[in-house]
Amino acid sequence: MSNAEEIYDVAVVGGGLAGLTLSIQSAKAGFKTILFEKENYPFHKVCGEYISLESLPFLKQLGLPVEEFNLPFIKKLQLTDAKGKLFEFDLPLGGFGISRYKLDNALYEIAKAKGVHVLTNRKVTDVIFNEDAFTIQTGNKNFTSKIVAGAFGKRSNIDIKWKRGFVLQKPDKLNNYIGIKYHVKYSYPKDHIALHNFYNGYCGISNIEDDKCCFCYLTTANNLKENNNSIPLMEKNVLRKNPVLNEIFCKAKFLYEEPLVISQVSFSKKQQVENHVLMIGDAAGLITPLCGNGMSMSMHASKIVFENIGAFMENKINRIQMEQRYTEQWKRQFSKRLFIGRIVQQLFGGNTSTSLFLKTMNNMPWLAKRLIQATHGEPF
Repeated sequence: MSNAEEIYDVAVVGGGLAGLTLSIQSAKAGFKTILFEKENYPFHKVCGEYISLESLPFLKQLGLPVEEFNLPFIKKLQLTDAKGKLFEFDLPLGGFGISRYKLDNALYEIAKAKGVHVLTNRKVTDVIFNEDAFTIQTGNKNFTSKIVAGAFGKRSNIDIKWKRGFVLQKPDKLNNYIGIKYHVKYSYPKDHIALHNFYNGYCGISNIEDDKCCFCYLTTANNLKENNNSIPLMEKNVLRKNPVLNEIFCKAKFLYEEPLVISQVSFSKKQQVENHVLMIGDAAGLITPLCGNGMSMSMHASKIVFENIGAFMENKINRIQMEQRYTEQWKRQFSKRLFIGRIVQQLFGGNTSTSLFLKTMNNMPWLAKRLIQATHGEPF
């Protein structure tokens, strides 16, 4: 077999939630599907690990045995300002907690069982479109596919190679964050999720499987820089000024030897199609943490793009129509949610502005309910 003889209908670059769920749908539809993932399953990812119930019907359709996992279901949201003043709200739709370690691995097993050719520990170096087909380059071997979906996360080597717009932007308040995650043992109500504010950032905690909690925060790269690029020093000098966070740091049992860290996180807008590659998940437009949850949105995007891929494969639409329809549907589904998330995000991580915003939500329950509903989608 020559270097480029393996021809696929659908190639997915990136094996996170968007990539895995798209590959499963494609294989179930009878399309010859390949998925590339640079890591080996199972592995941890920086993520809040809360999924709203909008995703539950979809995950069940894919064959995920959610009930068997004995997961904590979440229906209350707690918020604190930087001084630790606590406010509590109902989550009308609610959600559940599950680690990416468990969820991604379960979807990986489903994908393999459905016939997806999964290549792990395989980094894609480039995707080239020519004569109505793609060549996927992986260093030691090339692959050919009719369709390619980019699900390669927040900032990949391909983003840099293609000089995508958000990569070229100078660091500013929207595109220079760091995310840090721990798993901890901590006594926290099973049906609650919390976001605790601190200077230039916020930290979430919620239960996942096996009586563990996900403890994950987002802050500016400048916060880390001002603390000698030391995470422990930043946590001591910044996060622990919030007394609620200080209590968690004091009482929780930390289960990682070192935290998981991701840098250069950008909330800038992105294109949904680049070089004829259909972008899904974070590659299509990074999900702001305060617009509901990116896990559900990534999976919903995979369903939207799959429906358009199906129409293309059945010759109902051409490639340009597929790309245009997907872009329009993506924006229709997510743009308002992202817009509201960005506005809310600007009101978090402060002192006076955050306190005032939370007091307003507390005094106007109808406003709090509408904001929460606006950042969550409908079941899909």
